[in-house]
Amino acid sequence: MNNRISKLRTYILDKRHHQYRRTPQELGINDLCVRFEKENISPVTRASECLSELLAKEEPVILEGERIVFTRTITEIPDIYTPAEWEAIKQNHYIHERGTVCNISPDYAYTIRHGLEARKQEIQDRLKDESLTDTQKEFLNATYSCIISLQSFIERYANYALSVGETEIAETLSAIRTRGAQSFREALQLLRILHFSIWESGNYHNTLGRFDQYMYPYYIQDIENGVLTKEEVFDLLEEFFLACNKDSDLYPGMQQGDNGQSLVLGGRSLSGEYLFNDLSRMCLQVSYELELIDPKINIRVDKDTPAEIYELGSQLTKIGLGFPQYSNDDVVIPGLVRKGYAKEDAVNYVVAACWEFIIPGVAMDIPNIDALSLIDCVKECMGKLKDCPDYQTFYAYVEQEMNRRLDRICEKERNIYLIPAPMMSLLMDGTIERARDISEGNKYNNYGIHGTGLATAVDSLAAIKKYYFEEHCIDFDTWINALKDNFSQEPELQQKLRNEAPKMGQDDDYVDLIAKDLLNSFDKALDKRVNERGGIYRAGTGTAMYYIFHATELGATPDGRKAEEKIPANYSPSLFIKQKGPMSVIKSFTKPDLKNTINGGPLTLEFDQSVFRNEESVAKLGMLVRTFITLGGHQLQLNTVCKEKLLDAKKHPENYRNLIVRVWGWSGYFVELEECYQDHVINRIEFGI
Repeated sequence: MNNRISKLRTYILDKRHHQYRRTPQELGINDLCVRFEKENISPVTRASECLSELLAKEEPVILEGERIVFTRTITEIPDIYTPAEWEAIKQNHYIHERGTVCNISPDYAYTIRHGLEARKQEIQDRLKDESLTDTQKEFLNATYSCIISLQSFIERYANYALSVGETEIAETLSAIRTRGAQSFREALQLLRILHFSIWESGNYHNTLGRFDQYMYPYYIQDIENGVLTKEEVFDLLEEFFLACNKDSDLYPGMQQGDNGQSLVLGGRSLSGEYLFNDLSRMCLQVSYELELIDPKINIRVDKDTPAEIYELGSQLTKIGLGFPQYSNDDVVIPGLVRKGYAKEDAVNYVVAACWEFIIPGVAMDIPNIDALSLIDCVKECMGKLKDCPDYQTFYAYVEQEMNRRLDRICEKERNIYLIPAPMMSLLMDGTIERARDISEGNKYNNYGIHGTGLATAVDSLAAIKKYYFEEHCIDFDTWINALKDNFSQEPELQQKLRNEAPKMGQDDDYVDLIAKDLLNSFDKALDKRVNERGGIYRAGTGTAMYYIFHATELGATPDGRKAEEKIPANYSPSLFIKQKGPMSVIKSFTKPDLKNTINGGPLTLEFDQSVFRNEESVAKLGMLVRTFITLGGHQLQLNTVCKEKLLDAKKHPENYRNLIVRVWGWSGYFVELEECYQDHVINRIEFGI
């Protein structure tokens, strides 16, 4: 890290750029919605006018030493609807999260290559079609207006750069205000602008997609033509990564750090070529050197991926970034094809904010629309236990309960409403041709359902099968009463269930094959269901934040877990199993056919920092990851923690402001998390290598 980058990093971590921030109230734009309502402005025009107002009020800022600019100075995005209007919308629609287009992957590459002026021309040409409806024309005009506003802002930035003597910045901005990027620096700057603009539009969890693929042509061109050295590319890349951290605290999420700035490296092409390149490798090196939470790195791998790549990823794990997260092309691509994605789209997959598999440019999937509590389905059926002659009968009741709850979920999510997103639409394929906002759908419109408490459910089913149906050593009344009184009168029973019963994660077919059945049942329960947009439903092994929500409502469970105890996050073993090492966990969690749960959801393993004493341990971790992939795992994320340090950070947060942990599918600063999430990280099982 050179001195320029080091100073910028310190400046940003110290939050000194926050001095430029102002609220919508201070700027007099907090009540735009009142004017919009009074003038009866349409939703899509409101969205474009809101962006125009915000960009007009943004002040150009160039930090000392910056070459890639754009810093957000407005702290919030004003609502385009009044509270009364929102209430009216909610009366007749299902609202997902904030009601905003989110968690999709834009196609930045096309606009970076062709430029904003060419995109304007596309819209103008499309507007010549006399068959367009008024609604279609309004959408196209709104998108056109977004480009005009953005170009005006770029011009103001360029003029400001000139006024402070930053001629290179001014020249770069003036060039990309109209045409496409012609160099690596221009491509990074235009990407920064486009990414900035969709956040400024109120869209969130905006990923960076296959960064190493669409940026590579600019990199290799500049290297081969002698425009840049590799050292200069590295510096620019570090600055771009730093830029992702400047405004991320303003990006909405469930917790600070949950902002969706994921970036995918590597992966196979349609022809089978492995696409990990020099820029991919450089991205890992930049993350290693900067030690920041954004962008979150994901690597696409498969059984033939070279060991070197796993070792490069393991270097990041060693220093505690909580990424990279690994996704297995051998499982994901056929799984997506199985669910109806075209092969050419499936091979281009990326991950959403956390882990969900999505397709850049062509998918308006909502991969986190809801979650099914698998353990609550089991617990709900406990009252039927005495009426069941065998385990198969009881399991059939569990399947019925899963179907019943999924019926309710799918019915609830009808007539969905999303706020129009004309700026995001510009970056999605086919919207100009169709003259239709991305909020109304795209080529793929699939929904993803998380599955929470998998290991708790599987462990419970194994205990029921073994002790109630096979060994007959726990009777119905004893079990039901123990659950009701939270095992307070049955401590010996609780210990038996916790410490003697089979547990997923110990490489025991008895319980692991139950997990395979349960996930297949989850997939089957969603099969043939079609959402109102014509999309399908995808089962997943991730939990998102529901592992906290569902545990709170759950009560005691048949595996010996008490009411106040946590359930595991994502695709992970119970927090109180007797561990036999990470290899046993990997073997257990690769036995199900994970092509069936293609919404994604990683196996999460925690390692104590003490295991990384030398480079040999890094190589061993790389081999462990490779084994998981070879055995058929779909996703893996690793966390390096020190329990003593985490406990001290709770007491003295001022000493640990940059301590990074993996939460559920993203990395954040430990001291910024709510206590329930901090405690969950602390209580997870730590493994050795």
